[in-house]
Amino acid sequence: MRRLGENLRSRRIILGLSQELVAERADVSRPTLMRLETGEGGKIEHLMKIASVLGIAEDLISAVDPLNTDLGRARAHLLGRQRAPRRK
Repeated sequence: MRRLGENLRSRRIILGLSQELVAERADVSRPTLMRLETGEGGKIEHLMKIASVLGIAEDLISAVDPLNTDLGRARAHLLGRQRAPRRK
C-alpha cells in the first residue's frame, strides 16, 4: 500500500496537480487522498476515482486482468474467456 501511495503522490506531483485539486476532481476529501498517498488504506472506489483524475485508471484495470499474463491466457478456459480485451 505504501508503494502504491507513493506512486500516486509522485504521479500527482509530476502532473503539477495539488492535493486539493485532485481531491476536488475525484470527489473525495483531501484527508482521503492523503491516506491513500501515505499507504494508510482507503476504499477501492476512491482509489479508482483518483486514478481516473491522474489518467491511470485503465492502466490499473489492465494490470489486474489475468488474461494479460501467459499463465492467465493458458488457463483462460477456466474463465470462459478466450482473449484479453483489445486496447483502445
